[in-house]
Amino acid sequence: METFDDLLAAARQQAEPQRLLLVFTRAECPADASPAERAAFERGEGGALVPAVCVDKLPADIASFEALAAESKAAIDDWRILFVAAMDGRGGHAPNADEAVQPLRMMVEQIKGGRIARFLAVDRDGRLVNLARG
Repeated sequence: METFDDLLAAARQQAEPQRLLLVFTRAECPADASPAERAAFERGEGGALVPAVCVDKLPADIASFEALAAESKAAIDDWRILFVAAMDGRGGHAPNADEAVQPLRMMVEQIKGGRIARFLAVDRDGRLVNLARG
């Protein structure tokens, strides 16, 4: 998988229907940033990813990354990274929106704490990115 649209296609092909959990994040300059870190942030580099908008959707409700990005502009135009997770359905039924509330809250808290390894990260161009520190 290289793009969000690849992920979307894979979600649609799973044996059990999926519900996608989506968290759009902004980059913010931390209050304790050094002068060099602040200067880098002003150049558009670095910063901390902070959850700004979260939503759950069925894969069938997302036509493409382009459509999702256009829809997101109404809620958040300046997002930097989109984190994605999926919930498996059972018995041929996708999880409903009520079942997604708690996992979505937990996902937001994990992102706030920097625990992002279990989520897929997508940039503004729809490409999957690796945010692991080297």
